[in-house]
Amino acid sequence: RYVLCMFPYPSGSLHLGHVRVYALGDTLARAHRMRGEGVLFPMGWDAFGLPAENAANERGVDPREWTLSNIAHMRSQLDALGLSFDWDRELATCEAEYFAWTQWLFLELHKAGLAYQGEAMVNWDPVDKTVLANEQVDSQGRSWRSGALVEQRMLTQWFFRITAFADDLLAGLDGLEEGWPPTVRALQQGWIGKSEGARVAFQIDTTNLPADVTLPETLEVFTT
Repeated sequence: RYVLCMFPYPSGSLHLGHVRVYALGDTLARAHRMRGEGVLFPMGWDAFGLPAENAANERGVDPREWTLSNIAHMRSQLDALGLSFDWDRELATCEAEYFAWTQWLFLELHKAGLAYQGEAMVNWDPVDKTVLANEQVDSQGRSWRSGALVEQRMLTQWFFRITAFADDLLAGLDGLEEGWPPTVRALQQGWIGKSEGARVAFQIDTTNLPADVTLPETLEVFTT
């Protein structure tokens, strides 16, 4: 069995949300072990990106030192909870031995034409100075992390050509009826974003036009 919990961002200390998530994962891992099954239950740290740099800059410390010290502290807290993680398989996404492979994967996608640059309107957090997904903006138009009012900006971005796999991804959702809530499947379907488009023909009323004006009988509109 492979039991994987979401890796925490090493912000400094655990909170009750961490305790809840990892206690549930640990319970599941222990239940499978009690049934005599082999269980892979690793732990890692989502430790690469602007939030770590911003937090370190606010405190006037080196981002790497700040991040690694937080990891050590939070690891000790997880140990104190008695969780049965396989620490021999621990990883941190800020380490070159990890992100070298994400860079390799990106280059392979780029060679295959599946990673490309283009301009797009984005959600910009003026405090964290980073782009946010729609899911990271609350109903008040504020960033889920900094609380700042999100701005709309046109920026050059990297994109993955997910549409090339839209059919396969959507077909895969059909096998998730058992154990996956309909709301989650609907969110995934929207994220995949496949659109067939539409072709609509509108009839044009020409009865009141001047005699020297001619128009087609229909106006066709295409959507994507």
